Amino acid sequence: MATANQKNLPELPRAPIIALDVGEKRVGVAVSDALSIAINRLEALPRTNWKRMLRDVDDLIRRFDAQTVVIGLPLRLNGSAGDAALEVQSLALKFARSLSVPVYLQNELLSSVAAEENLRANGHKGDRIPALVDSEAAAVILRDFIVSDQEKVLVAPSEQTL
Repeated sequence: MATANQKNLPELPRAPIIALDVGEKRVGVAVSDALSIAINRLEALPRTNWKRMLRDVDDLIRRFDAQTVVIGLPLRLNGSAGDAALEVQSLALKFARSLSVPVYLQNELLSSVAAEENLRANGHKGDRIPALVDSEAAAVILRDFIVSDQEKVLVAPSEQTL
């Protein structure tokens, strides 16, 4: 039974959650468990054409029974959206229109820096880091999405522009 206070709370995104860090060459991927406690870094996807990327992400959603997708939004340090952020917003809208699960955007400010630091702290050497950094950045984005008090930015499939 919901209390009066619980009725006013926004619904939290359902897990498992897949996070994507969209780069120029690769798309980093991470997934949470069903309770949003554990986060696992997955092998990065090659950045290919839209149809292939959609198929790859849809396959991951089915494989992990994901209920939500979150995509890192590369805002500038001052919070404004540059070309990379506009491209990700457009991609997020395409995903929202094409997938059967809700799609959210999460500010990914400095996620790649945090990812490299995490990898080095876990003993990974310099020559191995480039192959892991994209998916580790996705794991950082997912962690921030799960624990952040920031309002969750749901991408509405009906939006004309973001």
